[in-house]
Amino acid sequence: MLRVTDLALSYGATPVLEGVGMEVEDGEFVSLVGPSGSGKSTILRAIIGLQAPSAGKVELGIDKREIGFLFQDDALLPWRNAAANVALGLKLRGMAKDAALQRAEEWLGRLGLHGLGARYPRELSGGQRKRVALAQVLALEPQLLLMDEPFSALDAITRARLSQDLLRHVEERHMSVLLVTHDLEEALALSDNVYLLSRGPKARIAGQYPVPIPRPRDIIKARTHSEFGPLLERIWQNLSREVVGEPGKDEPWAGFSIGL
Repeated sequence: MLRVTDLALSYGATPVLEGVGMEVEDGEFVSLVGPSGSGKSTILRAIIGLQAPSAGKVELGIDKREIGFLFQDDALLPWRNAAANVALGLKLRGMAKDAALQRAEEWLGRLGLHGLGARYPRELSGGQRKRVALAQVLALEPQLLLMDEPFSALDAITRARLSQDLLRHVEERHMSVLLVTHDLEEALALSDNVYLLSRGPKARIAGQYPVPIPRPRDIIKARTHSEFGPLLERIWQNLSREVVGEPGKDEPWAGFSIGL
């Protein structure tokens, strides 16, 4: 589905990434974790063609129009109601207005927003707006979903529920996902593979960690799996040793969290 090989990228004379390599297989959920400023979001921008690499390459097994992108901000148009926001991408792809609105209402219902299609973003809670943004992306039926810390501003309960809803749709439709997150527990609970990006400049992949928890998966019960705790500790220790120095030095846990 996606292969990144020896990716290097700089902003002017400042190197950001060097020699980054990672893959996302068909139907695989992959998370990318790393310190703030290490270049995680830059990798996503390179994948969708918004940032030109200095070296290396990004190979896609699909057309870029089959990629969905869920941002940290919901990016909803304030002058359109929820249904119209979800329908916008469908209409831009040529779907008739009535059919687009019908599909929009269907997706809002699937994500727990039945009957709220006429509300405007200002009339919705933060969690509801994020569900509208998710419906907007999923309605386009992407094969690959890129997500840049989409749930970081939500409270723990809303975040867990929305993550579980997302995972259900991903598993049902055999979608491929690349998630950028600072939350190591979130990464393990959701993913089949976790990549650890080192601290920059010239950030690199410092480790890859397969997650041996079967699917379909409950993100709360996943935390009780016998492999969850040891794997979390392993990533945490490698983060300490390889990325930010030994504990107590150089702000060792800057930008990271454990738990939803």
